[in-house]
Amino acid sequence: MTSEDLKRLKSDPDGLLTYEYIANHIEDCDPDLPVLIENIINVDRTGQFTASAARYLEAIDPAKYTAYVRQLAAAVIDKDRDHAFLPGLVQALWGDDYLARAEDLAQADDIFRRIYKRLYPNPDRL
Repeated sequence: MTSEDLKRLKSDPDGLLTYEYIANHIEDCDPDLPVLIENIINVDRTGQFTASAARYLEAIDPAKYTAYVRQLAAAVIDKDRDHAFLPGLVQALWGDDYLARAEDLAQADDIFRRIYKRLYPNPDRL
């Protein structure tokens, strides 16, 4: 990433530019991912592009990008107060059958537990 790219991304108003940079440079942006992830979390007020980045990295290589996906997912929990992006995120990260496995997932994964409690504040179980 050039210094000009970094300067442009630092003025990103909502995270879209940073998300597009990640998507368009996925083949060579690994060394820059810590800065890019921090930037998208800092500028995205609603969690829209933070959630999109988490889903994208999960789809590209879940093992390689686990730490970044978890960091992004944790940020979406705090940002998405209207629950516009959490349902799609939980499904993308834990599969279509996450509801059937919710109890086990909540015990094994704190981020899942936090998202689940946000989406289902009064669950019959958990």
